[in-house]
Amino acid sequence: MPRYSTDREVLETAVRWLGRGRRVALVTVARTWGSSPRPVGALMLMGDDGTCNGSVSGGCVEEDLLMRYRDHQLGDTFPTVIDYGIDREEATRLGLPCGGRLELLIEQLDSAAPLERLLDRIRAGQLVTRRVCLATGEVSLHAAAPADEFDYTSDYLAKVFGPRWQLLLIGDGHLARYVAQLALMLDYRVIICDPRDDYEADEVMDAVERVHMMPDEAVEAYATHPRCAVVAVTHDPKLDDMALLDALKSPAFYIGALGSRRNSEQRRERLKTLGITDQQLQRLHAPVGLPIGSHSPPEIAVSILAEITALRHQAGKGDVSAT
Repeated sequence: MPRYSTDREVLETAVRWLGRGRRVALVTVARTWGSSPRPVGALMLMGDDGTCNGSVSGGCVEEDLLMRYRDHQLGDTFPTVIDYGIDREEATRLGLPCGGRLELLIEQLDSAAPLERLLDRIRAGQLVTRRVCLATGEVSLHAAAPADEFDYTSDYLAKVFGPRWQLLLIGDGHLARYVAQLALMLDYRVIICDPRDDYEADEVMDAVERVHMMPDEAVEAYATHPRCAVVAVTHDPKLDDMALLDALKSPAFYIGALGSRRNSEQRRERLKTLGITDQQLQRLHAPVGLPIGSHSPPEIAVSILAEITALRHQAGKGDVSAT
């Protein structure tokens, strides 16, 4: 049964398989109709031995695809586009719900080098578009912006890779580390800002960026687009407030601050005296996170990322904007 994998996992697996001399194909969900189990841009890797990594549906499409690829039934010309679920009978046979339909782009991967170049840019925290020419199969990489979307035309398919969403944590410590871990799993670029030297001794995850800026400077430097979240967890009102003053005026889609209800109300009053308007304060999630009865740092981290995820899906549709 295929499993969900991040884009980076699929690419890294492709590099390993190619390094072992295996015949490998990359499948991308190019278009969907009706109710589809996986969104456009979802990836799956196919090996010539019938194994896969990633997924494009709930399982039946993968099995059929793998069999056809293993048995050389997809033709010899790549890239190629395949439709699944064209009629209700086929959709039912393949397990596509509600008459769903998938259009899949299949590429034959001949070398690991282009994928390694893409992975190098992803690991460096860059946002990059991989564009596939449908006529020639030529692949090119282009710098991308957070607002760039998946694009599929009669000429090319363009998919954005890298951390399109960003989380700026103000304050280091146990909670910040748990929040960072979860955010990395959700493909965020994570920055931890803490100017206090006594928080540097703990081990920091390699994939997390750590800066010693003052909080307001970090907000100005990183919270520059609507796909950024800012969460203040320093337990120091001076540092948290310093960040929130700028964050509440930024385009960040989510702004949260740790604290009890009483402390959060006191914070709101302080921010008002510093010039933050009632409308701007409506953007502040404090106490931070969904009310799931969390007490330990890992549980609080889950509540924070759950709330961010809920708002992220609205922000991705353009429903949330800075005021």
